[in-house]
Amino acid sequence: MTNTFLWNRWAARLGLATLVLTLALAPLGCRRKTKVRVETTEEEAPRLASTVSMADPLSQPQLISGFHSIEENSWRWTARQFIILLRPPIGAADKGAVLKMQLTVPDALIAKLQTVSLSASIDGRALPAETYTKPGRYTYQRDVDASLLSGESTKVEFQLDKAMPPGTGGDVRELGIVARSIGLEPK
Repeated sequence: MTNTFLWNRWAARLGLATLVLTLALAPLGCRRKTKVRVETTEEEAPRLASTVSMADPLSQPQLISGFHSIEENSWRWTARQFIILLRPPIGAADKGAVLKMQLTVPDALIAKLQTVSLSASIDGRALPAETYTKPGRYTYQRDVDASLLSGESTKVEFQLDKAMPPGTGGDVRELGIVARSIGLEPK
């Protein structure tokens, strides 16, 4: 073997040993301590909507009680009593708002009960009822006084004078009307 060959072989081994030693000792050379700050943050709750589409699964937190699951990706049955939480629209604390509910009175409800009356109340103040004697689509619409809309949210309580009891037509739920959307709109 020639001296050049041995020299190259020895240099390669020395280089490899130096690289391994450098990589092994590198973490020891970093003496700087990194401070990690752990802070608690408050996550902002989703903002309430002024108008809630019953087709939107994200609206579920605003549906306090009396609403059944979404059907046909567009509507929900209600019970005899149902409650929703809405955000008053901008300016409602000064001008008031209009409560609007898009609803359907089903054929089966009228066939069984003949009539049904829907009323609403906000903060214990009753809004006028509306009576339905025929099946079909309707809009329940009532003015809401500004004094009832001063906060960040408004609880609206709805009530039907009657509903189909559980077991009607094989359904285990109490069935009232079909809700499509409920909202507070600016005046």
